[in-house]
Amino acid sequence: VQLQASGGGLVQAGGSLRLSCAASGRTNSNYNMGWFRQAPGKEREFVSYISWNGVTTNYADSVKGRFAVSRDNAKNTVFLQMNSLKPEDTADYYCAAGGTYLRGNYNPPYWGRGTQVTVSS
Repeated sequence: VQLQASGGGLVQAGGSLRLSCAASGRTNSNYNMGWFRQAPGKEREFVSYISWNGVTTNYADSVKGRFAVSRDNAKNTVFLQMNSLKPEDTADYYCAAGGTYLRGNYNPPYWGRGTQVTVSS
């Protein structure tokens, strides 16, 4: 499966962005999907997870209450709505597919290219 994230950009603190991740290729089976981010000089970190049917979602503590993940399986697309953005949210954001979130861990096998999000103060 191929993944393509989009929707990144430059936004002021307190603003909003909506990221999209379109899946192509082997999409006859819906995958659990997630978002990760990597800030300059830092390790990649988990942001959010959504199960294949949208029933289960999980978030990193740092984004709870500000970010919301959703999906449209008819369009093979997952979204990340990011509100009340902070400068510390600045990072490259990656979508990923496959695997299952379990006991605080999520290690998906499929990854897309990142989209850059920059939040100015």
